[in-house]
Amino acid sequence: MKILIPTKLDKAAAATLTAAGYDVVQDDACPIDELVAAHPDAAGVIVRSEKVTQDIIDALPGLKCVIRAGAGYDNIDYVYARTKEIDVMNTPGANSNAVAEEVIAMILATYRYVVDADKTTRAGEWNKKKYMGQELTHKTVGILGLGNIGRLLVKRLQGFECKVLGYDHFLSKQRALNIGATPTEIDEIFSTADIISLHVPGGPATRNLVNAELINKMKDGAMLINCSRYGVVDEDAIRAAKAAGKKILYCTDVHPKDAAAMQPSADVADLLLPHLGANTKEANKNAAMQAAKQMINYFVSGDTSCVINAERPADLHPAHLQLASMLGKLCYQTGGCKPIRRVECTFYNNLRAFRKWFTPWILQGTVPGAEHGLMPAAAETSFREHGIVYKAREPKDDKQYDDALTIDIYMEVDGQQIRSSVRGTVVDNTPVVSRIAEFDHLYASLAGNTLVLRYADRPGVIATIGQSLSQAGINIENIIAPRHLESGDSLAVIKTNMLVSDEQVQSIAREISAKLAFALSM
Repeated sequence: MKILIPTKLDKAAAATLTAAGYDVVQDDACPIDELVAAHPDAAGVIVRSEKVTQDIIDALPGLKCVIRAGAGYDNIDYVYARTKEIDVMNTPGANSNAVAEEVIAMILATYRYVVDADKTTRAGEWNKKKYMGQELTHKTVGILGLGNIGRLLVKRLQGFECKVLGYDHFLSKQRALNIGATPTEIDEIFSTADIISLHVPGGPATRNLVNAELINKMKDGAMLINCSRYGVVDEDAIRAAKAAGKKILYCTDVHPKDAAAMQPSADVADLLLPHLGANTKEANKNAAMQAAKQMINYFVSGDTSCVINAERPADLHPAHLQLASMLGKLCYQTGGCKPIRRVECTFYNNLRAFRKWFTPWILQGTVPGAEHGLMPAAAETSFREHGIVYKAREPKDDKQYDDALTIDIYMEVDGQQIRSSVRGTVVDNTPVVSRIAEFDHLYASLAGNTLVLRYADRPGVIATIGQSLSQAGINIENIIAPRHLESGDSLAVIKTNMLVSDEQVQSIAREISAKLAFALSM
């Protein structure tokens, strides 16, 4: 069986595969399309940043598996690969230590003017007074995101006797303390830390997470480091703050594209690196060894635990998977978007046989920023890495809900756990929510724009809501507003023609003294 490695990857991968009896062709000098054309019989491919396009996939009729030796996999057309029954994997965690050490290097290089001092000294200058530096020892360091990289960074900072503040929405306070970080809210980190390092996922949930408000909270001389994803930091806000005279340092290693170009951060960054986080011999070897072992396990024992473009069983309707993701998102919102400690799900009727396949969809619904397209085992691992206990429960024999799904999320509020609970099913191929908390028999479509309001039942509330939406130019497409006799509350589930803004939601909530108010679009 032939494996192609069209990249400059540590030779350990080729050696491991060769020892296991595979025919390995590794060539980083030859363009990937030419290498593929010369070896159309390849069954596996291992890449780093090389693009695996539809053309590459079509040129390898016997291809079964593509592995990205690294965490990200946007360079692989994994959706098209799925249509060809090709599994795509990554090697999560292989580069974590390299990124953690890069953060330390960036701090020290910036504090001690290493780059500028080298350049000017080589040019014959002697700027000892100009380059009066700072020490990392005893500094207060804030870390946003205590995943694999964040945790390793905490360990690396211990030798500098730093005070470490940590924020991770999904990590319990005690677990953060066990790691060595003091649990701290984002606002306080930005107002008190000398150094702030970002290790959060990319995507819509974290876009411009670091905005003008947070940047303006930073102390003079404070340093912000972005080794996570481009777009997490509003660089225009940094640009404006510096132009206004704010003395802050910005170091970044992430860019819109990993390619030679004038980077948009060039004028605002004090230290700019070409995405070197994972670019170490050790990380390269770790990723190479992990990729080789995954390739061997895939072909020998059918191990698909790291596959990121999983295929559902033929008998499982995709609308039920969509239901799981949508219910998870709704349940998270209903609970107030607080740190999650446990997620428990009950699968009814025919869904019981497919429980494991729902895990990735429940993960991406309940955990903002979680990876999409994971295989069930990898999704379970992701839950654990977020400090969340995930459990698929058996239904009680006396409950019959057809092919329905219940999701309960247990969140932490001021040290206490609260429960948010929803149930849903699929009607005419459409995911619907049938219950929110104690309000049953809703059967409201989950797709589109939804406004949810809980309030003490009394005459005139629906009219007030309708008037407020009308004044905002928002049309009501459907409304369900049952009353719960025991609590005396009503729950309005309103479908609208556009998403109701946060400001409009809060305005309506004040008008009707709502106990729960949020809007979401799915």
